[in-house]
Amino acid sequence: MTETSIIIPNYNGAKYIENCIRTLMEQSYRDFEIIVVDNCSADGSADTVERVFPDVRLIRLDQNYGFSRAVNEGLKVSGAPFALLLNSDIETDPGFVAALVGTIKSDDMIFSVASKMIQMKDRSRLDGAGDLYSAMGWAYARGKGRSSSGYNKSCRVFSACGGAAIYRRSILDEIGWFDEFHFAYLEDADIGYRARIMGYKNVYCPEAVVYHAGSAVTGSRYNDFKVRISARNNMYVIMKNMPVPQIIVNLPFLILGFGIKAVFFILIGHGRAYLSGIKRGYILCRQARKFPYSSRNLKNYLVIQLELWVNLFRRLPG
Repeated sequence: MTETSIIIPNYNGAKYIENCIRTLMEQSYRDFEIIVVDNCSADGSADTVERVFPDVRLIRLDQNYGFSRAVNEGLKVSGAPFALLLNSDIETDPGFVAALVGTIKSDDMIFSVASKMIQMKDRSRLDGAGDLYSAMGWAYARGKGRSSSGYNKSCRVFSACGGAAIYRRSILDEIGWFDEFHFAYLEDADIGYRARIMGYKNVYCPEAVVYHAGSAVTGSRYNDFKVRISARNNMYVIMKNMPVPQIIVNLPFLILGFGIKAVFFILIGHGRAYLSGIKRGYILCRQARKFPYSSRNLKNYLVIQLELWVNLFRRLPG
């Protein structure tokens, strides 16, 4: 059995996907398969994969179902104990896969391993070194925009960025796969949150290096679509994973956090999209199921809450 399945969700990734797969072919670790799940791309990128890489397994979906559905479709055809998720707009260093696999195999309680993501256009700057989450309901990339020469120590993180991370399949099967209500954005924070509730670890591996173009599909860091769906999913992550008493404890911070973001997006011209996303998030919270609370996980909830408070005082990316 193949040890690792590399799942690449693709949507109009013609500019990057061929190079992404070529860098995977240069890996020092070879016990993997590549599964590309195409969300009905219109730019010929799926045809390129089929023509240039006949050994790559290609799944064509009939419409754009988003990141979460694409990952789940890849998981359905994978029997490997580890699932490595990779955005199509990424280049990998030759030791990338080996570093992730070695780290996740070092401890059975590790659910996910985050990579060291460096900006492709400015390789002196980080794109992220694992994700953090605070009591204001903010999920953000650790180290984003800072020097790529730093962040060279492994550590625990709140969650791994799904753009370049490895996950343990047995725990995915236990806590549930990626939530397709998300479509895209914050689905990795959600699944990392669920794993933390169950007592598992998410860690950062600085030896697993990738170069990330970023916003390759949406075209910019801020646009109405991205702002709207991120706001919606922000609401959903909180309502889904926090028990009601925890929401009440954090309510002043959450109001402050959402208020600051509302002012920010109004000032840069995306206020209507942000407020629309909040409204949609409220509707989504009423439709979807909460992650079930169990008193057996009370200690884990307390550890998470302490971390949410500590992260209020961490420097934000800049």
